[in-house]
Amino acid sequence: MKIGELSERTGLAPSRIRFYERIGLLKTVSRKANGYRDYPVEAETLLKLIVTAQQAGFSLDELTTLLPADMSNWSHSSLLESLRQKIRDIDTIQKRLAESKAQLVELLTEIEAKPVDMNCADNAKRVLSQFGLSKS
Repeated sequence: MKIGELSERTGLAPSRIRFYERIGLLKTVSRKANGYRDYPVEAETLLKLIVTAQQAGFSLDELTTLLPADMSNWSHSSLLESLRQKIRDIDTIQKRLAESKAQLVELLTEIEAKPVDMNCADNAKRVLSQFGLSKS
């Protein structure tokens, strides 16, 4: 199939499809005598898988190592371990985000608790000292 048809089927721009080919994610592309790319039917499935995996948080580098050269040659155990590792990575990121959010909420609460008669600079010093961030 030509790149235009593959683009239409996947919703991806031809430039994105060529990019995935250039970086080695789309490996089963052949060239016709006129130089046009000829994509197998499996390319549609692979491209949809790449997009879905990226939306799930996989980087292009991770996908390069994860995806087989031949779609019929998946390593089941490698795939499962990659998915488990990505879940662990997401858990770690969620924990860090929750900690950051808690710190920001605490900081916001302290800043909003500014006494009416205190100016912003003095309030900043007060808040910073409560968080152990002041120089004095």
